[in-house]
Amino acid sequence: MAKNKTASQSVAFGQNISVKNANLWYGDFQAIKNISMEIPERQVTAFIGPSGCGKSTLLKCFNRMNDLVDGCRVEGEFRIGDADIYGKTDVNDLRRNVGMVFQKPNPFPMSVYDNIAYGPRTFGIRKRSELDHIVETSLKQAAMWEELKDRLNKSALGLSGGQQQRLCIARALAVAPKIILMDEPTSALDPISTGKIEELCDELTKSTTIVIVTHNMQQATRISHKTGFFLLGELVEFGNTDDIFTSPVDVRTERYITGRFG
Repeated sequence: MAKNKTASQSVAFGQNISVKNANLWYGDFQAIKNISMEIPERQVTAFIGPSGCGKSTLLKCFNRMNDLVDGCRVEGEFRIGDADIYGKTDVNDLRRNVGMVFQKPNPFPMSVYDNIAYGPRTFGIRKRSELDHIVETSLKQAAMWEELKDRLNKSALGLSGGQQQRLCIARALAVAPKIILMDEPTSALDPISTGKIEELCDELTKSTTIVIVTHNMQQATRISHKTGFFLLGELVEFGNTDDIFTSPVDVRTERYITGRFG
């Protein structure tokens, strides 16, 4: 438990996520209903389901992005490793360890280099040689170094949509997070850019846990190890991706994945 820690004390975060009896309300509307799940470390876990079913809402609980929403109330237990993230965990420390990539690429209006160096500078790294190393390493992890090594001082806004999204992933990687949350990261991208990000997700699981919200069920089958199907704020079914898509237990899951939903 985090009871005896002050808000400024660091917590040793793990790479697995544990959720027990989670409920969330926006005002009077309950968006998440009694969800429990165990997300394994260094795998890709996909959340699928129709729009408005609670996938992204739950995802944002893992780095407390919902704290920024007026009238939001959360109950239940959320742990990353042994850290109770809704206890007295430092939110900045949490978000350093749990990065996020959004649906729409959101590079900062600055150079490619400064986009990547932004996070490390925020956490106190100022030495140019260290920043150079982080920028190069992060871009290599995101499979972009060869594309961008001669464009580091150019504006990130001049990149293509797919490049911008991979740059955002590299930016998240720059502070060495243990977990990366992805909220429909390829929904606005072309098939080639989508394929590059899917390959990147597979490569990143050597060192990082990934949780991805996707409406693309083929994508879930291609890249995820575990899949959760959500409906009306409830977790209907959660298990190995192969099992979910070939022999779902719940008829609602089967109807959704076969396109007979509704």
